[in-house]
Amino acid sequence: MNLEALTPTKLSHDYEIKNFDCGDVDLNVFLLNDAKNYLNELMSITYVIEYENQIIAYFCLLNDKVVFDTLDTQEKSLWNRFNRRNQIPNSKRRKNYPAAKIGRLAVTKDFKGGGIGRFIINMIQSIILKKMDIACRFITVDAYRDAFGFYLKNGFEFLSTEDEGESVRLMYFDLKNIILS
Repeated sequence: MNLEALTPTKLSHDYEIKNFDCGDVDLNVFLLNDAKNYLNELMSITYVIEYENQIIAYFCLLNDKVVFDTLDTQEKSLWNRFNRRNQIPNSKRRKNYPAAKIGRLAVTKDFKGGGIGRFIINMIQSIILKKMDIACRFITVDAYRDAFGFYLKNGFEFLSTEDEGESVRLMYFDLKNIILS
């Protein structure tokens, strides 16, 4: 399959969602039952990717922010390292930064392992950077434990240690890395 030929279609109210099975009930139910409701409520935009007239993957995007809001000394030192690692000048450092969130990302069981997930991450980065009508520095995701490795391989980092050991952890990607490379 030529991944470059795949294009995302923004979910619309009249789009007919066919069956979808990525092996995760929560991700399946979201696409089949909730994605249009989130669209109606202006909570997220869902994009579907089709191949041979079937949905093989989807992802959702919404606005977010990376926030520092703890008095914990260890987390404060992590926040300082976060600012240094992402080369944010002292004069520009804040308690929050603009971000876009990947609300959901799923690939059907039949197409997992074929590079579609990585392709989608690159597509999301491109979508955000091309639509730079509003500033956005980071991409965030609440990653499921079984997806930690996938996001790490794609340049995401854990934001905090407070959620260490949890089944879902907040991760981020600095879009400035793409601009500078």
